[in-house]
Amino acid sequence: MYRLLFAALLGIATTTTQATDWTTPAEAAQFHTTPSYADTLAYLERLQRAAPGVIQLETFGTTPQGRPMTVVIASAGGSFTPTAARAVHKPVVLLQAGIHPGEIEGKDAGLMLLRDVAVAGKYPHLLDRVVLVYIPVFSVDGHENASPYHRINQNGPESMGFRGQSQYLNLNRDYVKADAPEMRAWLKLWQRWLPDFLIDVHTTDGADYQYDLTWYTEDPHKLNPAVSAWQHDAIVNHVLPAYEKRGHLASIYLEFKDGRDPRKGIVNFGSGPRFSTGYAALQNRPALLIETHMLKPYANRVRAVYDLVELMLERIGAQPAALLAATAKADADTVARARDTNARVALSFKPDPQPAKFELKGYAFTLSHSDISNSEWIRYDPRAPKNYTIDNWNGLLPDVLVAPPAAYAVPAQWTALIDRLDAHGITYRRTDRPLTIRAEGYLLDDPVWASKPFEGHLMLRDFRLRAVPRQVSLPAGSAIVPLDQRAANVAIELLEPRAPDSLLRWGFLDAVFEPKEYGEPRVLEQLARDMLAKDPALQTAFARKLHDDPAFAADSRTRLMYFFERSPWYAAQDVGAYPVLRLDAAQLPQLPAPQHSPGGRHNPDL
Repeated sequence: MYRLLFAALLGIATTTTQATDWTTPAEAAQFHTTPSYADTLAYLERLQRAAPGVIQLETFGTTPQGRPMTVVIASAGGSFTPTAARAVHKPVVLLQAGIHPGEIEGKDAGLMLLRDVAVAGKYPHLLDRVVLVYIPVFSVDGHENASPYHRINQNGPESMGFRGQSQYLNLNRDYVKADAPEMRAWLKLWQRWLPDFLIDVHTTDGADYQYDLTWYTEDPHKLNPAVSAWQHDAIVNHVLPAYEKRGHLASIYLEFKDGRDPRKGIVNFGSGPRFSTGYAALQNRPALLIETHMLKPYANRVRAVYDLVELMLERIGAQPAALLAATAKADADTVARARDTNARVALSFKPDPQPAKFELKGYAFTLSHSDISNSEWIRYDPRAPKNYTIDNWNGLLPDVLVAPPAAYAVPAQWTALIDRLDAHGITYRRTDRPLTIRAEGYLLDDPVWASKPFEGHLMLRDFRLRAVPRQVSLPAGSAIVPLDQRAANVAIELLEPRAPDSLLRWGFLDAVFEPKEYGEPRVLEQLARDMLAKDPALQTAFARKLHDDPAFAADSRTRLMYFFERSPWYAAQDVGAYPVLRLDAAQLPQLPAPQHSPGGRHNPDL
């Protein structure tokens, strides 16, 4: 009996202790380890049971290995849906961790912050006027593929997740091409909530320096002016000064021009739409990339993320209307741009040739020649802090500009393109009958592909392009993509060939460069003679080519193809004809009325 009573009392004590002990798994391990996904979810489920009016867990996708993708919705007053958030004018902040699961500070910082908001009462009003949409682990399969040997540059935790997901894709290169199931799920989550601000938490590699955290926001030239102004004011003028008052040291993102000598300056790391902040910019949203410093102790890095995120939420909650006004203005400006015939959109950017000066809080270092690499070996001395005045080439300027059309036309047979329009929530309408139209098109030539695959694709590095008028027969079911929509910039990135993350660049349209019909050498021999006899200018050009290009002169097949490619038999194949057409405003009323189609989105206002 006494044993039963003792066991019962012990059970009560254990339950009481569990109910009151909100130490996170990382804290309990003194930050030597980070919890498994199962333990992470178990802690979040405890929080949800303890504070159901503040925290709600949802599953928003399934990984390739069958694991659930969990998102936490946190908001005082139970604003757990986008409709509820908009009804009370609360900005939505999307905080995501573990897109690179070895860089997992955002997960452990998020558990601590949710605990302190929901049950500890440390920040009782932090989420009064903000909705936090929190992904504790984005790449779940990569998170569970943990090892002590995944990040050689990093100081803890003891075991870290893998950079790629289970299909060996890097999710932070997948925002536009959207190959991974995880990214498809994220895009649906984005479209459902349409966040006003994105925070993406990472851990940096690279040099050694004094900062415990570096940060990055997109260049003002990539953003709507209202979004850029809000972003600078909130982060630079308010949050970062408060953050450093808490004892932290922060810097702009540090991408060194030469990693072996920091004195040569820093450059822009080349963010684009394939990355989180670049994709947010296309969507007219401000975004903050957090990069903790890999050599600082894991506990310090988690605390650095905790403080910066808390201060960011505090700032947004203090003036929620300012952020909502900025994103609403950006969306409205994008829709209105469709009526401006003088509008130009930057497809790519180049470094500003005028650097600024930057005071780098680094360490003393030595450079010595290495017999192993036959290069310079840099070694830092973290016992000797040292400041350096260096050049900062982070600034960007617009490079390739394009006049956006009123709409794009994507023929129905190019299903891979339409599938990506669906993935990104792009509004379009389907033609209900075959249609012959004249519109502006592109002819592409001289393609050059990368020599090695990147993220499962062989990137198209270069090509020649010229705009030409084209007459095309569009089959029923073709997609007409108007640009008077808030996501127009995403459509432009997908469909303009010269955009750095266009579907053409990613290899979805390689087939347009491939002739399908060919000529036998004996037939081409006669064709060449007939063409030369009729065209003295061709005789001159061929002779010049033989003289100027030894490789051409030595290749008999290439010499014959020179004539085939200038013949009507080759022209009839439309080799290099880019299938997406650019429509002007005058053509839109001639198109059929909008209709709903499976897999396509419908806008009744068109």
